[in-house]
Amino acid sequence: MHTTTTRTQPSDIAAPSQDRSFGNKLLEMLAVPAFVLDTSCKVMLWNRACERLTGVPSGEVLGTSEHWRSFHDQPRPSLADLVMQQRTDEIRLIYPRQAKPHDATALCAESWCEMPRVGERRYLAADASPILDDGGALVAVVQTLRDLTDEKMAQIKLEQLATRDGLTGLANRRCFDETLHAEWARALRQKQPLSLLMVDVDNFKAYNDTNGHLGGDECLKRIATAVASEMRANDLVARYGGEEFAVILPNESLKGAAIVAERIRCRVERLKVANAGGPDGNVTVSIGAATAIASQEATPSQLVGIADAALYRAKHMGRNRISLPFAEAS
Repeated sequence: MHTTTTRTQPSDIAAPSQDRSFGNKLLEMLAVPAFVLDTSCKVMLWNRACERLTGVPSGEVLGTSEHWRSFHDQPRPSLADLVMQQRTDEIRLIYPRQAKPHDATALCAESWCEMPRVGERRYLAADASPILDDGGALVAVVQTLRDLTDEKMAQIKLEQLATRDGLTGLANRRCFDETLHAEWARALRQKQPLSLLMVDVDNFKAYNDTNGHLGGDECLKRIATAVASEMRANDLVARYGGEEFAVILPNESLKGAAIVAERIRCRVERLKVANAGGPDGNVTVSIGAATAIASQEATPSQLVGIADAALYRAKHMGRNRISLPFAEAS
């Protein structure tokens, strides 16, 4: 009797269960990584593609709220959590890069994830969509993931080609020009000083003649590293051209710029890169410094001109020294 009763159960009652079972199987076999959270933000499905992406088997996360551990070292809500907890207004604080969702109830974002189990950072795009019952009540949220790491790394490399010097890895001339204008505008708004150093390798032609272009390239790399090691977080060092480097020092006085310049000069001198054409037989640098309080009447190019003139004086006075506007220091 019991078996017969089950077989004759009305289809409108059996269908929802069958639909859920089919839906679960579909998600489970889906090639796209996906997981589903219930109303308590506990994992009710963690498909095989998600296992492969995270390295975490479903048995470790099913029935728990520990899914964040698969992506981050510290607790952080997933998009699915934000949807389920109706905290969608927080997405901008947690995920700086969002995409336009396909409907008003979904969330889409991209971010770097630490992926602790896999042991490497991955750049993932996530989409979280609510699942509603027939009455419109929220019963679950499904989040799908796409691994965009290769695309992101390619984008970063393209951006670096546009802003980085291929030999030294420093900012290139284009990046220098853009940064100088941006820092000038900020100095103008905040009425702060802006300092600039022009750094030139002394007798570099003689070094190239002796060591060849490959040797010259290695020399420039070592000097670039030496100069960059003296920078603060907000400073910018760029390869200005050839054997010349430029250093932007926001909110730095001329006295402070002179101190930085002398540290750079000493650090390069301590490299003891042999150069028969240089003072004491080693590679050295000459540095011109300039500082301005940005104003509507002045321009960033004038600051460059003053620093260039100071550099010329340092060269004229014998090299391996720093020069300030209308005064010299060694």
